[in-house]
Amino acid sequence: ADCRYTCHQECRSLIQLDCRRPGPCQGQLSPESTLLPPCSQNVTQTAAEEKPKPPTVQEIKQKIEKYNAKVTNCLLMKLNDDGTYTGFIKVHLKLRRPVTVPAGIRPQSIYDALKEVNLADTTDKRTSFYLPLDAIKQLHISSTTTVSEVIQGLLKKFMVVDNPRKFALFKEMRKDGQVLFQKLPLTEYPLYLRLLAGPDTDVLSFVLKENETGEVEWDAFSIPELQNFLMILDKEEKEKIQQVQRKYEKFKQRLQQTLKEARGKPG
Repeated sequence: ADCRYTCHQECRSLIQLDCRRPGPCQGQLSPESTLLPPCSQNVTQTAAEEKPKPPTVQEIKQKIEKYNAKVTNCLLMKLNDDGTYTGFIKVHLKLRRPVTVPAGIRPQSIYDALKEVNLADTTDKRTSFYLPLDAIKQLHISSTTTVSEVIQGLLKKFMVVDNPRKFALFKEMRKDGQVLFQKLPLTEYPLYLRLLAGPDTDVLSFVLKENETGEVEWDAFSIPELQNFLMILDKEEKEKIQQVQRKYEKFKQRLQQTLKEARGKPG
């Protein structure tokens, strides 16, 4: 009556009020009028019912037909007899830091690809290399291919020997003139996202970037890599110092020139 305490009927026996103010409910349970009817279902059941059901084979077939109707090239999706499907995705590589690759290794041949030969294992020599800015790699994957497998596949194609944890796959979306990035979980299926969004890369595209988790996973880097980071930071620091020095040197020259021209003039 005073504190307006409310509980379910099945919870009534578990409630003990510690009311210190005088009133009709002192030392007693809440009045019957404040009791709610028993819950028909718990939260776990509700969450389970709200979870979207996986699409049926017929729904997937309809989506693939709709997708292929919009394709302007030969990169079509194909439905398999077991309900899985295959298709193509393009991944933009936007890496700001150098990657580690084997030194002195020839490019991978078709024979190496078919035999799944890992040329990186043939030498222990390593070197740092900057991948071309915004390079694009096209991958033929399955509906069961995860983000983790896409990252590992990209690294293998470029013979990158860095730890896959250094990288993350993002989906890039454009909305209201803005470019939005969202990091994909390792268990996500990129081809299904491509199917839902359609073949237009302006609606959805995939980007490989450094895995910016907020905390650097230093154990994923080797000692030579860490030393290379120190060299890069030292170089950037020196360049920044030179920029500041040149800026104020020009300002000093202009100030001296202004003072020279002002000599002998009134005011």
